[in-house]
Amino acid sequence: MCKAANVELIGYENVGSGLVTAMVKGDVGAVKAAVDSGVESAQRIGEVVTSLVIARPHNDINKIVSHYKIAD
Repeated sequence: MCKAANVELIGYENVGSGLVTAMVKGDVGAVKAAVDSGVESAQRIGEVVTSLVIARPHNDINKIVSHYKIAD
């Protein structure tokens, strides 16, 4: 996913029952390309429930996403 486009993995969450949420940031085109690549890869090994790209998220999204950040 991150190798497919110029995006940064900002976090992920193991939701349970094999479900994972991955969060990336970058410009919209790069994020769409990365998400599409991630969906293709995930479909090869299992089922993709959904994917979503938020083009211009609210500035306060960082308050929520910071809970899932990967340690530096």
